[in-house]
Amino acid sequence: MEKDNRRKFLQQLGTLSLAAGVGMPAWEAAEGFANQELKEGKDKPIKLTILQTTDVHCQIHPHDELFWENEKAVFRKTGGYAAMSAHLHKLRKNNPHTFSIDTGDMFQGSELSVKTTGKAFVPILNALNYDLYLPGNWEVIYGKRAMQTLMGSLNAPKVCANMYHDTGNGVKGELIFPPYYIWHVGDVKIGFLGYTDPLVPLRQSPNYSKGIVYTKPEENLAHYVDVLKNQEQCVFIAIVAHLGLSQQIALANMEECKGVDYILGGDTHERVRKPIKCKYSKVVEPGAFGSFIGKLDLTVQDGKVISDHYELIEVDPTKVKEDKEISRLLETNESQFRSDIQKVVGYSSVPLYRYFVVENTIDTMILEGLHWKFPDIDIVLSNGFRFCPPRTSRDDTGNIPITHGYIFDMLPVDSPVRTAKVSGSQLMEWLEKELNNVFAKDASKRFGGWVVKFKGMQVKFKAFGEMGKRVQEVTIKGQTLDTAAMYSVLACERDGDPVDVLCRIKGVKDAANTKFTLHDVVLDYLKNNSPVNPLPQHNAVILDAPETLLTQVSGVDYTFR
Repeated sequence: MEKDNRRKFLQQLGTLSLAAGVGMPAWEAAEGFANQELKEGKDKPIKLTILQTTDVHCQIHPHDELFWENEKAVFRKTGGYAAMSAHLHKLRKNNPHTFSIDTGDMFQGSELSVKTTGKAFVPILNALNYDLYLPGNWEVIYGKRAMQTLMGSLNAPKVCANMYHDTGNGVKGELIFPPYYIWHVGDVKIGFLGYTDPLVPLRQSPNYSKGIVYTKPEENLAHYVDVLKNQEQCVFIAIVAHLGLSQQIALANMEECKGVDYILGGDTHERVRKPIKCKYSKVVEPGAFGSFIGKLDLTVQDGKVISDHYELIEVDPTKVKEDKEISRLLETNESQFRSDIQKVVGYSSVPLYRYFVVENTIDTMILEGLHWKFPDIDIVLSNGFRFCPPRTSRDDTGNIPITHGYIFDMLPVDSPVRTAKVSGSQLMEWLEKELNNVFAKDASKRFGGWVVKFKGMQVKFKAFGEMGKRVQEVTIKGQTLDTAAMYSVLACERDGDPVDVLCRIKGVKDAANTKFTLHDVVLDYLKNNSPVNPLPQHNAVILDAPETLLTQVSGVDYTFR
């Protein structure tokens, strides 16, 4: 078989060489064939297609997905790498002038990714034949060196204009990746400029990104737009971004973004079905978990882009014949871990999801487990994570099985459980900051996560109130918060945080790690309490928006559905 494949390859190469003429490389001849249509018909409109996936978070199989339809949650199967690959192949086949990108969070989010430190996904991503990659905020989860190795193992180019080598004490050296890439289609140039989340050292464990200096996009954006437009003569400029929809909208309204046509975004798992028109650029984001593909069609005529059309394509595994090569890769890479990944460790009587901004069943289950294990702690906390697809399918028990692999989907980082003491005034200050991270009027100040989750404390707040005045009422174990009192608090330790910091609360007292990790607690809780019934308990009460709020974005023409 290998000899036959090699013979076929050599025959094709020979054909190309004859077509190219003496002295012309085969790849150059192939490029000439691909672009002949453009070169021969400059006066005719030509369609170019840009395909985007993002935030797949290593979800390799079709999974349950939540849609908001007629004011209620509806679940159906989407995604899976084999189905996603088949959809990509079909779309490429429809238009030979197609360019596909993935804009980050491709190596974190599942047990397979943790067990192989992301390496299992390199051959899968390469087989998907992307043309360009951008590192997301979670690409650093295994450290800088591992990120460089993983990204470097991908065949296609990588871009990022705001990640620099740290030469010492936070002094930026050279860029880790090239800042931009140009797609040549005949005489037409399409420029792609990359930016990832500069808040990574604050949003995640600081040690993950040690050795990297991040800068805000606006620090060098105007420079690179000038390079792409006036030096490289690109007719269309797109920012490939992993900043979050709020940050991407804010950027598209900055003067530095003048000259950028589109921001093809990621990070916050938002589903933009109609481009959000901002002052300088249009902004889109194509969901998460491989459930969607963003498709941007550009019509080019006389060397100019005369129109654009965007749509969000649902990856329905029932509408395509899955890619056999990808299926074989998944089988091979997952086989030695499958029994552990598929092992049932507990049950839920209600669907598990993490899509609502304020409270969700997944985090309620984690909080219930922490409270069950540590009943004497006043307040238990869970971070405002977005990742993890829903789980709704029931087995013959009538309940929803929770597998060992799903614990990793919910909590890819198995952090130690940490306790500390904080004052009531510290809690108030922290709550105001956390709420501002989610609902800041200035979109550029919004972090990418949801409201932090808690049990033992009830907080009533106004999401769209003034900074420092959002919290309206706080009770702890039924009593009004006392700003002078000390309270015991529990959360996960973030690798690299100072000893007096817990879940971004600064200046905590008597901090100490317990002998348990988050996985230990959740597994033990499920073992002893299944089936669990983790319905949200209104510990966080939003007063000026529905409890079913599905996005932190406001003030623009956008609805999550």
